Amino acid sequence: MPTDVIMPQMGESIFEGTITKWLKKPGDKVQRDEPLFEISTDKVDAEIPAPASGILEDIKIAEGATVQVNTVVATIAVDGESAAVSPKAAPAAPAKKSPAPAPAPTPSPAPPPATKDAAPSAPEEEDDHARSSPLVRKIAREHNVNLSQVTGSGLGGRITKQDIMAFVEGPAVAAEPAAAPVPAAAPAPAAKPAPPPAIPGDLVAMTQMRKIIAQRMIESRRTSAHVHCMFEVDLSRIVQLRNRSKAAFEQRHGARLTFMPFFVRAAVIALQQFPIVNASIEEESIRYHRKINVGIAVALDWGLIVPVLKNAGDLNFLGLQRGIADLGERARTKKLKPEDVEGSTFTITNPGQFGAVFGLPIINQPNSAILGVGGITKAPVVVTDENGNDSIAIRPLVHLTLGYDHRLIDGAVADQFMAFVKKTLESWSEDVG
Repeated sequence: MPTDVIMPQMGESIFEGTITKWLKKPGDKVQRDEPLFEISTDKVDAEIPAPASGILEDIKIAEGATVQVNTVVATIAVDGESAAVSPKAAPAAPAKKSPAPAPAPTPSPAPPPATKDAAPSAPEEEDDHARSSPLVRKIAREHNVNLSQVTGSGLGGRITKQDIMAFVEGPAVAAEPAAAPVPAAAPAPAAKPAPPPAIPGDLVAMTQMRKIIAQRMIESRRTSAHVHCMFEVDLSRIVQLRNRSKAAFEQRHGARLTFMPFFVRAAVIALQQFPIVNASIEEESIRYHRKINVGIAVALDWGLIVPVLKNAGDLNFLGLQRGIADLGERARTKKLKPEDVEGSTFTITNPGQFGAVFGLPIINQPNSAILGVGGITKAPVVVTDENGNDSIAIRPLVHLTLGYDHRLIDGAVADQFMAFVKKTLESWSEDVG
């Protein structure tokens, strides 16, 4: 019997995923645990490994399609059964489908034919909470939509994100989810060539990740009263320390000594002194978080993701460096799990890595503050010696920007927090291990 490849459930609150890329085509040999396809969910992008070794027999769901978790998306003829592999190995599957035209050119979020039997289960009689995800309910609240009016295309009539967005955006968009699902035995879509690079004048559909980023940025601006303050910091001590220590640090620990753990450590110490900056608003109450979980924004070729360094207040400098490096590497190789991008209480982003002098970052909800790290550049500054004499000197400077929610954090507190971060960095005395 062929082995089914299913859409995995990437977290308790995730009920669907979008196949963004097939890494193999029908007829290719695959090894167990070898990356087989890539998916995008509300939480994270990830590579999904093959569940068995053998030949990829049949791709059932095309790239770009959104399907429910546990949906069969492909089959693998396991080793020893390869002789039975054929592109038309499942002739019975299309017969179960309602008469429909040839495969739809645009992917559909509707589930494959096997789930159609569950659709007539009168979703109107189910509780809204049971038939929708937290994200769907949030969108419904924001647009004053009664979920009982929305027809769900998911398992058992479950309302998906596509369903609620189609309802909100109107009939022209709502017609799209009704398109026929990709036929179960049609592997052809997986073999299509990659689209050519976009050129001026092209209209290109957003990726799933870009849609999520767009939605969350708008939600954050709509939710928080954004204010920013910026401080200039002299990194002379830290630059000298890093130059002296980086070779020995790498030899001793097998890891590069970067600047990011210095900024994270300084922020953590300041958050311990100003817990309101690590807090968040819950309706009309303030949640003071026991732990400091720092989100570290990672720029990817295909978007931006914020993995979370958990319990950063309990880590020493070496622990911070290792944690940051691990999260960054797994983000770039699509090895993050949903829990790796959940639970942040404060966020740090680093536009300076691309040469920006400073940035005005948008708050990562439900955090109340985000620290932007600009580029480190040499500049002439006025320095005063112990006798009060001024002179001009060249110093490595960085501009740090704090974006904060003025509903919760007063300007004076934000400035005091940043002054503390500045002092910690400029008078750095901690051993880097």
